Amino acid sequence: MDERVDAEGESGLAGLGRTLRHLRQKAGKSLGQLAQETAYDKSYLSRLEAGKRLSKVTVMEDLDRYYDSGDLLVRLWRDARKDVIKDKYKAFMELEATASVMWKFQLAVPGLLQTEGYARAVLSGLSGAQTTAGNGEDIEEQVAARMGRQELLYRDPAPCVRVILDEGALRRPVSGVRVWADQLSRLVEVGELPSVALQVLPFTAGVHDLMDSHLTLMWQRVGEPVAYVEGNRIGELIDDPDKVLAFRLSYDLVRDAALTPVESTAFIKRLLEECR
Repeated sequence: MDERVDAEGESGLAGLGRTLRHLRQKAGKSLGQLAQETAYDKSYLSRLEAGKRLSKVTVMEDLDRYYDSGDLLVRLWRDARKDVIKDKYKAFMELEATASVMWKFQLAVPGLLQTEGYARAVLSGLSGAQTTAGNGEDIEEQVAARMGRQELLYRDPAPCVRVILDEGALRRPVSGVRVWADQLSRLVEVGELPSVALQVLPFTAGVHDLMDSHLTLMWQRVGEPVAYVEGNRIGELIDDPDKVLAFRLSYDLVRDAALTPVESTAFIKRLLEECR
């Protein structure tokens, strides 16, 4: 039985909070009891129920098990995370979540491959200042949403993903040796997944068509492929067949110039040793 609790005009985040409260009350538990039995802080649980905070997806997985609610809370969390994603990214996120094949060229480590620490450092930098009491919670919500996207890499079946990283992405570490080392280790780990091919485009490849933007090409199980081009905080979703084909040809040229997946893994491992 679906315990989803709907209210007209309600945001996904508020709907998730309302359902959390409903499940707790149905179980006859106080917030204090729930906190004690799940080891989550009472004030944190209260903010989740009030729709004021987006948790990590693992919290919803824990609570789904606690309430024996199947994957209800996880499904609602996937809707709720859209509330903390800027409008221009929502259509892209929806397509990314359902793509069967995805190719990326990135000038920086993409969110799909970031560690939590690296994502937090990057998002703090994009906010224009260091994390403060005023913006810290917003950043943590964005980190949670970004980490939640990565579940698609572990689905069964998982999409076929190819990521080409410009060498510059690997030569620009974030502050903190441990954070950067963890990020490099993460790239090696993801590159070993059977559904993922990770390549590095070295500086020696010279100039190419994709030097000034990130590119993602996505294929759904049905329908035509689409391209998403992003640069300087501006993103555009493109479905014109001729333009998408042109981007694909540019991607093919970049892929031909990149190191092989085996060479790329060795390259990243060398950087990791230097970092350590």
